[in-house]
Amino acid sequence: MTTMDIPVIYEDHDVIVINKPPGIVVNNAQSVKGETVQDWAALRFKSQIANPNLQKIIDKTHWSLSFGHCDFCSRAGIVHRIDKETSGILLIAKTPEIFAELQRQFKEREIKKVYLAVCHGSIVPPEGEIRAPVGRLPWNRERFGIVPGGKDAVTKYNIIASLECRTTEHNTVPASLAAVYPETGRTHQIRVHLKYIGHPVVGDYLYAGRIVSREDRTWAPRVMLHAWKISFRRPNGSVLSLTAPVPEDMRRLFGDLEIPD
Repeated sequence: MTTMDIPVIYEDHDVIVINKPPGIVVNNAQSVKGETVQDWAALRFKSQIANPNLQKIIDKTHWSLSFGHCDFCSRAGIVHRIDKETSGILLIAKTPEIFAELQRQFKEREIKKVYLAVCHGSIVPPEGEIRAPVGRLPWNRERFGIVPGGKDAVTKYNIIASLECRTTEHNTVPASLAAVYPETGRTHQIRVHLKYIGHPVVGDYLYAGRIVSREDRTWAPRVMLHAWKISFRRPNGSVLSLTAPVPEDMRRLFGDLEIPD
């Protein structure tokens, strides 16, 4: 049984779309302690789905990774991932067919995503495209960077506002609120690309640098990245576009600023 409170943005007979809170891991793994979105989704499916072909799996305590022959089952319908500290939209398919179709749309880059990021400094120009290959760092396999032979990666951005984030009663840090459009879906792509142009995400413990990230954590509790919007095609051919409300820990960094649609 899960105690997590995860907001559902949208649900129909094909998908569940959630607004993942920061600090929650998406998928189960041996290295993960505590409840995950996968645990939450499995419990929800257990109470809702009556498909006899899946019932033996659903009746397990949880949908463990041992069901490797069935991606839909082993991932409890979760189509994609966002990092633990990233908040925002996550798609969960309700059937294997929808799971496969949404994965296809991701692979073919038909699904459009927009993130909000609070980044260090004032980004110039205010609109741009970052095109640089992303891959694992040879000297640290847990981190990614711009490396020769990495996978092609493209990120577009648009600056919504320049900020002065208050760190203490008397100090502020210049920052930018950016709408970020990843055209590819490489691991840590947005974080790596923003670091590459000299404007790492506030609170980024992996890519902002040890001193900067440590100082960030005194006034920003996490990586300030939010999966804000998504558009995908439903089985009937119509396009569904959804927006995830910005969490309070990020919103307080830009106060009453009105974010355009």
